[in-house]
Amino acid sequence: MSLEPIDPETALELYLTDKEAELAESSIQSHRYRLKHFLRWCEMEDIDNLNDLTGRKLQQYRLWRRDDGDLSVASEKTQMDTLRVFIRWAESIDAVEQDLSTKVRSPSMTPEQNTRDEMLETEEAEAVLSYLAKYDYASREHVTVALMWHTMMRVSSVNALDIDDYNPGEQYIEVHHRPETDTPIKNKKDGERMVALSDDICMLIDDWIEEKRPNVTDDFGREPLVATREGRANKTTLRKYVYQATRPCFRGAECPEDRDPEECEAAVNDQEAFRCPANVNPHAIRRGSITHSLNSDLPDNVVSDRANVSPAVIEQHYDRRTEKEKMEQRRDYLDRL
Repeated sequence: MSLEPIDPETALELYLTDKEAELAESSIQSHRYRLKHFLRWCEMEDIDNLNDLTGRKLQQYRLWRRDDGDLSVASEKTQMDTLRVFIRWAESIDAVEQDLSTKVRSPSMTPEQNTRDEMLETEEAEAVLSYLAKYDYASREHVTVALMWHTMMRVSSVNALDIDDYNPGEQYIEVHHRPETDTPIKNKKDGERMVALSDDICMLIDDWIEEKRPNVTDDFGREPLVATREGRANKTTLRKYVYQATRPCFRGAECPEDRDPEECEAAVNDQEAFRCPANVNPHAIRRGSITHSLNSDLPDNVVSDRANVSPAVIEQHYDRRTEKEKMEQRRDYLDRL
């Protein structure tokens, strides 16, 4: 086979363009982020042609990246698995030797290692929402966190919501995949669904829309549910709201790290809230809400449909009930027979 020379930067751009048809924009950005380190390494090693890659060089990159990024086993696996996909694609355009992708080594992981345990506990969620209801009722932050906790939605789904998706009379909200107007959702059409809402969450949304929501549209003339004065609150902004609201000091709780709230940068500067070691990211809210629902005896299939995630994925990545808790719930069902 005759290889065709190509530099790493050009190859990456061609790869990402090729993947646009099959991956969500968030996934494209994730691939770009992981592979930019490979480009950095290629530049350091004076590799300006992918034809020169070998299995040994790929192993050298793996060891360098592990040390350079101080990666956990899970992070190393994610980055090397993405590199393998990229190298496999490079094989298809005769940029590297055939089967070079089989030489991309990635750590093996147990199911326990392949899960992330960060989760917003029920008590913490209730404390955060109680504080927001009392001191910042029907604010953007309140609506964002309450929606995530109540519906188990991902950030992309909350970002995609319009006022027209909300049905206050029948108390539900619809999630739609609209990539043509910049609001794709993770599972695309398969992620579209109707989500039932409680009286309390409907009252909150009603008050937000009637009293505090800016009367704006986005760049496509749509009326976003979670809006700022500039238009639709983007996903970065929604994440910022979560980081801000879940800081313990935000609601007057003691800092588990014994930091002085008046001197802690994450406490005094909302833009630095993500640096707080004791708050959580949006996915931790989703994980906590799913676990809370399971602990509340909501059937697994109901949680699966509501959260738009398969039972197998719930079992491995979201369910944080202990084996004893699961046993006691099964016992409750037996007592009803």
